[in-house]
Amino acid sequence: MKHMLSTGALLLILASCQQPHTSLTSLVDPHIGSAGHGHVFVGANVPFGMVQVGPTSVPQEWDWCSGYHASDSTVIGFSHTHLSGTGIGDLFDITVMPVTGSVTYERGNTEDATSGLWSYADRSKEVARPGYYAVALERYNIFAEMTATQRTALHRYTFPESNASALIFDLENGGCWDRTTEAHISLDADSLITGWRHSRGWANRQKVFFAAECSRPIDSLTYHGRDSLYARLHFATKANEKVMLKVALSAVSIEGAKATLQTENPDWDFEALVHKAEAEWNKELQCIQVVGGTEQERRTFYTALYHTMMAPALFSDPSGDYRGARGDIHHSDTPIYTTFSLWDTYRAKMPLLSIIAPERMSHFVNSMLNICDQQQKLPVWHLWGCETNCMVGNPAIPVVADAIVKKIKGIDYERAFQAIETTTAGDGFGRDLRRKYGYIPCNLYKESVAYELEYALADGAAARAAEALGKTDAALRYHEGSQSYRHLFDSVSGFMRGKDSEGHFREPFDPLHASHRNDDYCEGNAWQYTWLVPHDVEGLAACFGGKERMLSKLDSLFLQPSQLSKEASPDISGMIGQYAHGNEPSHHILYMYAMLGRPERTNELVHQVLNTLYDDTPEGLCGNEDVGQMSAWYILAALGLYEVEPASARYWISQPLFERATIQVEGGSFVIECPKRPSPQHQIKCIRLNGVPYSLPYLKYEDIVKGGTLRFEWDEAGEEE
Repeated sequence: MKHMLSTGALLLILASCQQPHTSLTSLVDPHIGSAGHGHVFVGANVPFGMVQVGPTSVPQEWDWCSGYHASDSTVIGFSHTHLSGTGIGDLFDITVMPVTGSVTYERGNTEDATSGLWSYADRSKEVARPGYYAVALERYNIFAEMTATQRTALHRYTFPESNASALIFDLENGGCWDRTTEAHISLDADSLITGWRHSRGWANRQKVFFAAECSRPIDSLTYHGRDSLYARLHFATKANEKVMLKVALSAVSIEGAKATLQTENPDWDFEALVHKAEAEWNKELQCIQVVGGTEQERRTFYTALYHTMMAPALFSDPSGDYRGARGDIHHSDTPIYTTFSLWDTYRAKMPLLSIIAPERMSHFVNSMLNICDQQQKLPVWHLWGCETNCMVGNPAIPVVADAIVKKIKGIDYERAFQAIETTTAGDGFGRDLRRKYGYIPCNLYKESVAYELEYALADGAAARAAEALGKTDAALRYHEGSQSYRHLFDSVSGFMRGKDSEGHFREPFDPLHASHRNDDYCEGNAWQYTWLVPHDVEGLAACFGGKERMLSKLDSLFLQPSQLSKEASPDISGMIGQYAHGNEPSHHILYMYAMLGRPERTNELVHQVLNTLYDDTPEGLCGNEDVGQMSAWYILAALGLYEVEPASARYWISQPLFERATIQVEGGSFVIECPKRPSPQHQIKCIRLNGVPYSLPYLKYEDIVKGGTLRFEWDEAGEEE
């Protein structure tokens, strides 16, 4: 009898050979973006968790915003809160450093190897993967490991033999980023420590409470340093003795942290917790499964997806209690989040999460609505319950409006729209000037062009939300507001320019000029900001005198010299001509070609950026990660989808990077198929949605989330015409 496979069995085997990795965490390298200006967090956490536990280094310069940089191997301790990819530093709360012997209780500096607590880390023994971080501390001969849950961290330190081993709690650790205003630490039991750190920095009144339990009794506790901000937990250790430490955080109280410690991290099984954290990451990463591409592209893709899940960060206790925007305590039956980098993330990250994580999106938006109730405006850049007001415009409005238009479940749409109304009705930040003049005069307000264009964009999103709710008068009002960009367009030069209160454009004018101290733009120049009208591309084309003239100007953007003025912000990076992919105002520009009828040029430029401005090395990001925005752009571009117009609920189509991508959506799965291009001469012949030829240049959100298949097919290029 011959052994033969059935056709079905053979197809099953062939299909299994094409399946993506079941353990997608193996494709994540947290070091990607840790060099250059990437500013990514390197350490242990779980998706969207409150705790990000990892090393904090001696330098506190701009490229060390996350506490880590690939060029430096110093460690002053392992902090429990970090930012990822921001352009400003803060946090580094509740820093723990294992030591042996005598130390000085200060930050220290690398010119004196015995100063402070710091040690060089042996990067050859460093391990960083989702949910786990480990490194050897050369000065103390200690091997440090850590993992995390949502609100807790578990440390494991392997000590040498010493009668002077210790764990030092550092509640100062602010340096130039923030300053401790009040702190407390006490030994509550033979192995339990509790306390708090209150600080002022970017988050101007941050409060962090903690409870920490040691796996062995503490011999004694002594206080050291300025204002006794350091506490040394003394004990003796045998050679290779492992000492573990559990730390829980709360923004509410010590009692909240103690309760979290018991409910969320009750055991001492380090390996089990590492596996649990990795499983959580793997579950989240399974939301998109790709086939094809190179190993490098898959690593870049899944690390990017990982980076989009650093924040927003959980902010409420398991009880539902959380600290509100005014500092008082509130309760919520659903999770509350913080770390809203909205000027960055409204563009790509939030539209991505609305597809792959709609339930989380409802929690994010409801958190923003609560903030609005408490501070009478939607957040701008909210960090640990504090409004930083960092960046320009009304960046929460596109996110809230998008949720209304897409009908994200779990949101009160009337309440959401009222939050938009409350925010736009407020004064300050140029809004009162805008109402008086119809635009923000450059002689009366700094960064007037950036503010005006962002306000117009937000009004465009608000108009779409009003239309979705049948609010005709409000839709008309916001539509009129969305047209304010026309006041700033100079038809002679073809640029958006600062205009004073008398109606005159600012002179002299240099479209290349950019200053991060005093300018009409924000982290950009006229070349980059002229295109910040994604909500009304047809109207912008009319300003230029038609689509062909706009296309000609758009072409010239990529042909300009990639030079900037000396005063330019370092955020302006990743240059192709004057297109700056390293900063957010440029992120939609490539898709304007598709919107103007030249999708082939969009495809060409998108793939140029994918292939030249991202890779799987520490230098793999061409600008600040910005809490996931840079990575979210890569994810959407690699999928061949991008929501250009905020709150439009439509994603413009470009050629995908992978042969197949399966996105888990509410309706099951949405599959994007793009068979490998036979040769450079082949062009896309047609696109089919669920087997039917599809002619629109964009996909509707509703068609994506109900599930289906989008397939690209190639023509018969190479034949004689």
